[in-house]
Amino acid sequence: MADDEIIIYHNPNCGTSRNVLAALRARGREPKVVEYLKTGWTRPQLKSLLKTMGLKARDILRVRGTDAEARGLTALSASEEAIIEAMIAEPILVERPIVVTPKGAALCRPADRVEALL
Repeated sequence: MADDEIIIYHNPNCGTSRNVLAALRARGREPKVVEYLKTGWTRPQLKSLLKTMGLKARDILRVRGTDAEARGLTALSASEEAIIEAMIAEPILVERPIVVTPKGAALCRPADRVEALL
């Protein structure tokens, strides 16, 4: 990652994701846009993002509009690895948008969380 690079893991169908992208551009920043529903996730990528954010997979698990509950991923017994495996198999299970800047990474939900990364 370049010293001033910004990456947004983006879903263009999500209003919050579109708002964060617009906020970045309004600040004169043109991020690298990764449409993760098209590109998918890798285990190293997810683990790295989680480590940078200081979160567990459960913290970025998207439940609304997904089958996460039916898969048993919301159960307290669901392991970190099981959740990550599911996210790799079904990228929609990752909440969005995630923004990475030289200052760190965050799930920018609500959208104003992006300000702390700029």
